[in-house]
Amino acid sequence: MYLVLATASGNRSADAGPSPAADLLSLDAAGNPSGTRLTVALQNLPDVVRGLEQDRPRWVWQRTQDWYPALLRAGVSVEKCHDLTLCRNILVYSEFTASTGYPRANMALPVEGASDSRPGVPNQDSLFDSQVQQRGPGLEELCADLRAQLAAVRDTGEQAKLSLLLAAESAGTLIAAEMQHTGVPWREDLHEAILQTHLGPRPEGMRRPEQLERLAARLRDLLGVPGLNPDSGQELLRALHRSGVEVKTTRSWELEQLKHPAIEPLLAYKKLSRLFAANGWAWLDQWVAGGRFRPEYVVGGVVSGRWASRGGGALQIPRQIRGAAFADSGYKLIVADAAQLEPRVLAALARDTKMAEAARDKDLYAGIAAQGFGGDRAKAKVALLGAIYGATTGESGRLMPQLTRTYPQAVGYVEDAARAGEKGRIVTTRLGRSCPPPSTAWMAAQRSTTAEEQRRADGAARSRGRFTRNFVVQGSAADWAACWMAELRRRLRAFPSEVPGGAAADGGPAGVPEMVFFLHDEIMVHARDEDVDRVCALLEEAARAATQLLFGQIPIEFPVNITVVQSYADAK
Repeated sequence: MYLVLATASGNRSADAGPSPAADLLSLDAAGNPSGTRLTVALQNLPDVVRGLEQDRPRWVWQRTQDWYPALLRAGVSVEKCHDLTLCRNILVYSEFTASTGYPRANMALPVEGASDSRPGVPNQDSLFDSQVQQRGPGLEELCADLRAQLAAVRDTGEQAKLSLLLAAESAGTLIAAEMQHTGVPWREDLHEAILQTHLGPRPEGMRRPEQLERLAARLRDLLGVPGLNPDSGQELLRALHRSGVEVKTTRSWELEQLKHPAIEPLLAYKKLSRLFAANGWAWLDQWVAGGRFRPEYVVGGVVSGRWASRGGGALQIPRQIRGAAFADSGYKLIVADAAQLEPRVLAALARDTKMAEAARDKDLYAGIAAQGFGGDRAKAKVALLGAIYGATTGESGRLMPQLTRTYPQAVGYVEDAARAGEKGRIVTTRLGRSCPPPSTAWMAAQRSTTAEEQRRADGAARSRGRFTRNFVVQGSAADWAACWMAELRRRLRAFPSEVPGGAAADGGPAGVPEMVFFLHDEIMVHARDEDVDRVCALLEEAARAATQLLFGQIPIEFPVNITVVQSYADAK
């Protein structure tokens, strides 16, 4: 059963018209009404949703972010949903729907973003302010959109795959909201101590921290520029040139190749400056509250299906501050990452039986090295990653012929994707997420007439080929990760854990393990000490289930490396 949730007709603002309300309507499997419209005052919506959730409906809404965070704050969680916006953005590009009559890519809608405000818990009266301040699509519009999407999926020849992708993507939106609501356990005192160790005491106003100022003074002396501002790239470049250091940029990788007394303190300054700017005291004040870091995730924020984050840098937590991510007393952080996910996905996509044999041991690269590279693991890794990412020069280019001879199916799979991209064609992941079509400018450039124009067009074609080569692998890995998370969430919701003394913030039993962080192929779960073994088993079960869902019975495993730690810094 589908249950559509929309802002009630006529509720355009909080101070005009009737009291703010929501419309609900149940639909059958085809998206046709199977009940009567129910209009509910927003202040009563959490209780109504809690009651309706007993029938296990699939909630349908324009965006999960419009409704679910407020429901979580009211102590209500839901089992499943269909996020119309994210599903629409998959369907308008997917090759699977090309012949179904569903609107194509020019009809795609951008994923709207929430504000970058500092985290906090609003009061009950403001839970649904975003809906009453500006009315979104009405119930009829959402129902029509759902019917169109369901019909498009039914009319494809890949209904099972596409249905799975839409369900997993929508589950991801629930997980993202729940992780933001729960937050990563974060010790502010440990974060402060880390900053104190690296940067010195917290500076006042706009002043540099003590250690940065000390390095800046040393740089001024070594470069002979008393007024140098090392945060200015132009000033720094001029100072280096005057000191005889010939560099084109001030990027760290270029500076590391040089020998000059100023290079070591300059690299140290740049490293500490990044820490201060990205995760210093201002970051701590804005993003950590109540012992939790609550970033905002963007599901499918990358065209390949990978997640992104909006503010807080959730997907780029540097090693320097991971020690502040610290489990509560009596709890552990369980960090699991899918081992060598993309190479294993390639072996499964290509049905390369020899590479599957190499993957039977936990270390795929070692298996490949034994089969074709004389046991040299480093060479095997360089060759395989070069094939996936299109590195055709240097060491990876030199090793490519050997890799091709050993694994013709796997290499042929990514080569076919690259050739398709170079010709302007579309490529698609295992479950049906397709890459965006080439731009009009790109297509026009391919019809160039002069030699110089042709040279640029060939370069653009090769660049797109590298993109599509990686898209089929990275995107299919994102498909797998989405199913892994969804399967784990389903298992955690059924976790047999009851703790006397009340319920957790999301309405479930207190103490139930919770996903608190996700990064491409890594999941972090916060669990009680006594639940650790069971959660580890569930992570592995979910990985096996995801593999079965995507590839069926195949002779290749997708193992997960699991580390149980008190601090995230100890997981790597």
